[in-house]
Amino acid sequence: MNIVANWSYPTAIKLGRGRIKELADACKTLGLKKPLLVTDRGLASMAITGHALDVLDEAGLGRSIFSEVDPNPNETNLEAGVKVYRDGGHDGVVAFGGGSGLDLGKLIAFMAGQTRPVWDFEDIGDWWTRADASKIAPIVAVPTTAGTGSEVGRAGVLTNSQTHVKKIIFHPKLLPGVVICDPELTMGMPKAITAGTGMDAFAHCLEAYSSPFYHPMSGGIALEGMRLVKEFLPRAFKDGTDLEARTNMMSAAAMGAVAFQKGLGAIHSLSHPIGAVYNTHHGMTNAVVMPPVLRFNRPAIEEKIGRAAAYLGIAGGFDGFYDYVLSLRAELGVPQNLSAMGIKPDRIDELTAMAIEDPSCGGNPVPMTLENTRALFLDCF
Repeated sequence: MNIVANWSYPTAIKLGRGRIKELADACKTLGLKKPLLVTDRGLASMAITGHALDVLDEAGLGRSIFSEVDPNPNETNLEAGVKVYRDGGHDGVVAFGGGSGLDLGKLIAFMAGQTRPVWDFEDIGDWWTRADASKIAPIVAVPTTAGTGSEVGRAGVLTNSQTHVKKIIFHPKLLPGVVICDPELTMGMPKAITAGTGMDAFAHCLEAYSSPFYHPMSGGIALEGMRLVKEFLPRAFKDGTDLEARTNMMSAAAMGAVAFQKGLGAIHSLSHPIGAVYNTHHGMTNAVVMPPVLRFNRPAIEEKIGRAAAYLGIAGGFDGFYDYVLSLRAELGVPQNLSAMGIKPDRIDELTAMAIEDPSCGGNPVPMTLENTRALFLDCF
């Protein structure tokens, strides 16, 4: 067998309690003198954000902030952020927050020097080569949740406000130059956000592990990422001040994003259109559709999931793993199905068409068609 693969793995990560104090040093490492901190509206007024700005200000880097970021950021948010960046004469970005703040911060750094529309850089073929790489600003990423793993990713998700379709914008230089993972920043997360982001990390690991593509390093990372979620997500959910659990969940989130270089699948190709149309929380939506997708993919992944179950200390092979997912969802208060999320099946044909177009469906173990994807959506209700 002739094995050929192209692999790229992440960046400098500073993990540990209190390491937000190293934010200014991280900026200076990348040559930044006037960074723009990008975060979402909810975080903008919180103490952790104020402290990050203090660290920058005390080092002579200013305290500029942009926070007009929606939960599912769109091109309008991006245009506003790029204008603030350019008008302020900034030379880099501190992407601060959960997936929305991280993604939009990265995309502001990416688009501030480009002349083409952002949609020209969608993750299709070699479209990323259209960008002027020399004009992409340095990025420092500071996650405040433990789920998306965008801090170690080379892409950002952006919703088209006109079509309500989520697009993945890719470029290798979207990978932040330095990442600060300070678990103390995640200790104030509400239980629902802890659950949703944690299940997002689990979904990333599960889909990467299940993907049929050849990438054994990603597969190994995904497997250990699932173990960390199994051990530490219930602890973080039960006690938000459990620093060991919070630290390990930050690791699991980063591992999931590294692992899904191998591929994602139906969980994400379903949750992306649902989130774009109904503005649901991405990680929680992943958790809702996870059991139907496991059933859908069972013919292709039963043996592989059995091996994962054994590693995770779960008896009963595929069935034991499936039952574990159900029990974890119940423990975390995940809605039973899409109907319980308040979504109706009246737009199922539209959602199905969007799911088939989503790039994640290409990594699903069972090939996705309009017919079987529509049936899968119905099962999610």
